[in-house]
Amino acid sequence: MTTMTTMDATMTPMTTAPAAEAPRAYETMHVPGGVPVKSWTRGVPFEAEAKAQLARIASLPFIHKWVAAMPDVHHGKGATVGSVIATKGAIIPAAVGVDIGCGMIAVQTSLTANDLPDDLAPMRSAIEAAVPHGRTNNGGPGDRGAWHDLPTAAADAWAALAPGYQAVVAKHPKIGRGVDAAHLGTLGTGNHFIEICLDLDGAVWVMLHSGSRGVGNRVGSYFIELAKRDMQRWFVNLPDMDLAYLPEGTDHFVDYVRAVSWAQDYARANRELMMQAVLRALRGLGALPAFTTDRLAVNCHHNYVATERHFGADVLVTRKGAVRAGVGDLGIIPGSMGAKSYIVRGKGQPDSFCSCSHGAGRAMSRAEAKRRFTVEDHAAATAGIECRKDADVVDETPAAYKAIDAVMAAQADLVDVVATLRQVVCVKG
Repeated sequence: MTTMTTMDATMTPMTTAPAAEAPRAYETMHVPGGVPVKSWTRGVPFEAEAKAQLARIASLPFIHKWVAAMPDVHHGKGATVGSVIATKGAIIPAAVGVDIGCGMIAVQTSLTANDLPDDLAPMRSAIEAAVPHGRTNNGGPGDRGAWHDLPTAAADAWAALAPGYQAVVAKHPKIGRGVDAAHLGTLGTGNHFIEICLDLDGAVWVMLHSGSRGVGNRVGSYFIELAKRDMQRWFVNLPDMDLAYLPEGTDHFVDYVRAVSWAQDYARANRELMMQAVLRALRGLGALPAFTTDRLAVNCHHNYVATERHFGADVLVTRKGAVRAGVGDLGIIPGSMGAKSYIVRGKGQPDSFCSCSHGAGRAMSRAEAKRRFTVEDHAAATAGIECRKDADVVDETPAAYKAIDAVMAAQADLVDVVATLRQVVCVKG
């Protein structure tokens, strides 16, 4: 936990006119019967559906101080994406979601733009060959998004994770019914990606986005439904059953905290394994000079829960589509397939519970993006980037997301920019 210091305010004599208070960077929505919602959304869309969803969260009796909404906020399944919720005495599984531990990892290499070959297609192919990605056969036997033969590195990582998993499954066997070790070191689908990027100085970065894959989804889905059943059993009426919670001190609360912590460890290991595989693939190309990766590295969750201290209280903080941005914390805020991404350093803004956005945030649903944009639109938006340009990724086209520059401007008091990246290669599942 980052320790924050504050300066004492200087008293102003009564005869002197008070100094004008600096305008706040956030807007406040007051919720009747609930806590406020503070949103860093100036200059970016903030849909009415997301506001209503946040208001329902703010009406719960165990919310600490207020709910914080990041500039990439949008309506989500169960709970709002881009929300930061501090609670005392209870936890809402849907406020973490089902992609537990989803997050980013990035490393700066010693390579420069001049070291890259003119034709980047072999680089993309090498990455695709090194990391299982996508989904076929409905995730069954032969699925291209899982390992058929577990590599040694993944097997070693699983050996460390397996005891914790077995302890969770022993009490909740349903969580164990699906792929587990075979997803360790794999990318998945949707908005998950692997990219080769350049910063403004021409340095080459490797960056990727993924989480706890199928096993994390099972943990999240299972405990969301378990919380709903508990609410019904205890005759608890909620403004939205998706906000079903687990009270602290109950067995299910303890079991969820243990399971979600394990899934977060799985997600972090998953990203590290993929990064190692990508770097090996790049070194094996034969087209690049020898390089190092010891300049700067970041590995951060943006769907997770942690125990933190805010405003004099120890609380559980759930971040669903948000990154911790305490003083000095390094984070990653990606744009989209054709937009800039940012490596950032947190400023420790207490009103945001020391948080920032996790990306640009969707401006429309996947279905709407597929209705609105064509493959030709997507190809034009990703011109100059070595990536897929087909109908199956149109829902990930840049125009389906909010403008990353506006998102960054809205949270200028939350983070400082360390590096600005643009992708030259993008691998999608």
